[in-house]
Amino acid sequence: MIRLEGILKIDRFVLFLLLASSAACGPPAIPTNFHDPEMDFAALRTVAVMPFENLTRDQLAGERVRNTFFNSLLATGAVYVIPSGEVARGVARAGIANPASPSIEEIVKLAGFIKVDALITGVVQEYGEVRSGTASANVVSVSAQMVELQTRKVVWAASTSKGGITIWDRLFGSGGRPMNEVTRAAVDDLIDKLFD
Repeated sequence: MIRLEGILKIDRFVLFLLLASSAACGPPAIPTNFHDPEMDFAALRTVAVMPFENLTRDQLAGERVRNTFFNSLLATGAVYVIPSGEVARGVARAGIANPASPSIEEIVKLAGFIKVDALITGVVQEYGEVRSGTASANVVSVSAQMVELQTRKVVWAASTSKGGITIWDRLFGSGGRPMNEVTRAAVDDLIDKLFD
């Protein structure tokens, strides 16, 4: 009888550990990447990266993230990325009031001036330092989407968030990674999702 009670206690403990570990995994992850299954991304030759909308307090966050995205996308060699100055001239000629979120009609008009296969727009939701107690770290949250000009459809959309306060920042007060590293990590994640 004593042995049976000991076994039941061990079994309950093992069951408790299994339940606790499965609860720690949390809910299933929500997808942060969309690819149009009908789109042939290999057919894209030229892409324009529009100015990113900035929802942060840092007035330069949109341009910083856009420049990093532009350079990283160009470095892949997968597509030709229209230079930012040429995009700016096209935006001015097309008379686009808000280049960070142009309408489909404005996109088509712009494509007439700069001759692109697709257009990428983005939104920077977070950029800068976050604090929790005595710990602080840098964070970047950004989302982007691609509109294919021939079909005028969104063929790719993704979002990412990098940086933030880790357990190491809380324990050792390291202050997190530098802003440029966090920005690069966020952009690299977006580009990985584009070419998934």
